[in-house]
Amino acid sequence: MKVFVLYTGGTIGMLQTAQGLAPAGGFEARMAQHLQSLTPAVNIDWQFHELLPLLDSANMSQANWLAMRDVIVDAVASGAFDGALVLHGTDTLAYSAAALSFLLLGLAVPVLLTGSMLPAGAEGSDAWGNLLGALQTLQAGVSPGVHLYFNGQLLHGARVSKLRSEAFDAFTEQPRLREGERAGGVPAALDYRVQRQAVNIAVLPLYPGVLASHAQALLATGAQALLLECYGVGTGPSDNAELLAILSAAHARGVVLAAISQCPQGHVEFGVYAAGSALVSTGLVSAGGMTREAALGKLFGLLGAGLDQADVEKWFALDLCGERVS
Repeated sequence: MKVFVLYTGGTIGMLQTAQGLAPAGGFEARMAQHLQSLTPAVNIDWQFHELLPLLDSANMSQANWLAMRDVIVDAVASGAFDGALVLHGTDTLAYSAAALSFLLLGLAVPVLLTGSMLPAGAEGSDAWGNLLGALQTLQAGVSPGVHLYFNGQLLHGARVSKLRSEAFDAFTEQPRLREGERAGGVPAALDYRVQRQAVNIAVLPLYPGVLASHAQALLATGAQALLLECYGVGTGPSDNAELLAILSAAHARGVVLAAISQCPQGHVEFGVYAAGSALVSTGLVSAGGMTREAALGKLFGLLGAGLDQADVEKWFALDLCGERVS
């Protein structure tokens, strides 16, 4: 088996500077030296690619997601690789895993993402364990699709969230309700070969005191989609006529409106409460049990492919890679 290793930066390869830990080059040599030092030897064929500029993942952007997608697709298209491993910082690791899940739909080889909470070489670091575990997992055989490997666990790329800021078991799949209808297959418009572009997606968490002007300000940026983080099963301030009117007007002019639950183990189910019914009347589409990361990644993948509002809403409501259905 031959693995394409894509190094984007992150804690795993950071070195100490006067300003604190910062991304550093030269990780290929450090990785090779470590793997060669192991007993028994690691018999995995791999090729390394450094994606510049190296990032602290707190600086991750849509442009970086698109760059990762392009490099992975080019590498796999050559036929030389049986899988890919992305080394990435942990702050936005779940967001990148979700985005790549929808940018690489239909790719015939597995893609694993991993990183570490402590830099490679630091005392007690989890870096080499995560890297080696990911390589060995690929070698043992993983189904096509995007996955996250961390702390000995293989997690679904479009279901994972970071829940802890320091512990080694920082990532998990929350037991959210996942039900709905699976898509019959990957539509041609969303195949991994389709080039994507950056899009404008805004997020508005609902909270007591949220103003209609907050939504208006976000929409005024030219947002193509607005993701509402609703209470419970999809409720919000149903007595705020101004907010409802602003959302309805946005939907009428082509903005995609989507709703997720703020609850870590929640899901959206419109119709249970009148407060949810009032919101859905504006044109909201339910994310079901999707996480924030998955909903954002999916909207990015759909809008970035150039789909119009109706098609985005259609495919957002269907399961494409296991994000909505267990």
